[in-house]
Amino acid sequence: MQNVPTRAVALLLLSILAQPVGAADKTPAPFASSDTPGRIVGAALTESRAWDKLVHLSDRIGHRLSGSEALERAIVWAEAEFRKDGADRVWNEKVMVPHWVRGDEATRIVAPVKREMATSTLGGSVGTPQGGITADVIEITSMEQLETLGDKVRGKIVLVNKPIFANGGPDRGYGSGSKLRAHVPSKAGKFGAVGMLIRSLGTADYRLPHTGALRYTEEDPRIPSAAIAAEDAELIHRLLESGDTVRVRMELGAKTLPDAESANVLAEIRGREKPEEIVVIGAHLDSWDVGSGAHDDGVGCVAVMEAMRILARLDLEPRRTIRAVLFTNEENGLRGGRKYEENYRDEMERHVAAIETDAGGGRPLGFGVTAGPGAVEMVARMARPLAAIDADEVTGRGGGADISPMKKHGVPQISLRPDTTRYFDYHHSEADTPDKIDRGDLDRAVAAMALMAWSLAESEETLPRVPPEEKAP
Repeated sequence: MQNVPTRAVALLLLSILAQPVGAADKTPAPFASSDTPGRIVGAALTESRAWDKLVHLSDRIGHRLSGSEALERAIVWAEAEFRKDGADRVWNEKVMVPHWVRGDEATRIVAPVKREMATSTLGGSVGTPQGGITADVIEITSMEQLETLGDKVRGKIVLVNKPIFANGGPDRGYGSGSKLRAHVPSKAGKFGAVGMLIRSLGTADYRLPHTGALRYTEEDPRIPSAAIAAEDAELIHRLLESGDTVRVRMELGAKTLPDAESANVLAEIRGREKPEEIVVIGAHLDSWDVGSGAHDDGVGCVAVMEAMRILARLDLEPRRTIRAVLFTNEENGLRGGRKYEENYRDEMERHVAAIETDAGGGRPLGFGVTAGPGAVEMVARMARPLAAIDADEVTGRGGGADISPMKKHGVPQISLRPDTTRYFDYHHSEADTPDKIDRGDLDRAVAAMALMAWSLAESEETLPRVPPEEKAP
């Protein structure tokens, strides 16, 4: 799956990119008389080192949970790479992050049959008491069903058994499932449940458990919680459907240690005319402690890093400053994104846009935009050179978790939009490794990030700010 465009294909793309940007219509576009877009996209397609960076980050450093030694090694590595790649300024900024440790984990059906289940403790979960928990299982598919059951879940283990599907929309997509994963533990604990299991939020049923974060409330009991493979959830469902009482044993060794010191990594290409105005391009450097964090969000990090290298190698000096930020602790706290907003709160009016890439390494399709009236059209004109690689589709509703704290200041929010059809097959699981990434798609992502960063930094006009009615997270 590591295919890269052949030299012939790359040369054809370059010939297309060399045509005047406004040739297809009369609409003015940035750089209509310049070959800068062709140079940027061409360099990304023919000389990208993103794959080498991804392999090093994934294979040599590995998964990077907040508080881990691996995340700190990744921070040191990323700083060194930015310096080697020619950024004008490189530094890090301290962030205190949660330090949760998974420990040993096991869940098993003990009646009416005996079966070991594939398990992944949810991030932030408490562990079970010494000796574990054994209890009857009660199945739900929604928060409303849990509310209706109320005290009937007392003393039981609640199983959330709701399948999700690729591009499944608001009711059947990852977002709906992740809300249940986040909020059912506290609600079930409030009603007296002793544990929670959730059908893994993956879109490929290969007996592969997917982890993710939960959010305990301050006032409700904290119950141990874990994901189990879809096949195991379906086995429990069939046993319950047949009229059997299903008993499960949970043994989770998870614990939360005191907060640990970590850091955001930052690098800049300084603007030539308006260096005080900033375009942020970002991704998150941390990952869950399973797999190697290749899709989530290794590809985003190396696309940002390589976009900066390409712009520096081409000796491009944008009108405004381009600032790369590799955020820490997106997965289980968002501390990096919040700390960045806190550190630069007084400068947010001079942040003219923020771009985030955190949706996996599928083929890039274009961008999403959240900003004022006319912003989608402006970004679409900037993205037009990416038509040569089918990455020029621009829609509304852009943004990302790490850049979201800037939204309340009106900073335009942009996200790189890849094809996510296979993303949730691997997301938050042991299968999130580089072999799932297509090398050509990664290079196209570099091209898209580099071109959009340059376009926003170089454009005479800035994007309209996020309107007041859309500023709330």
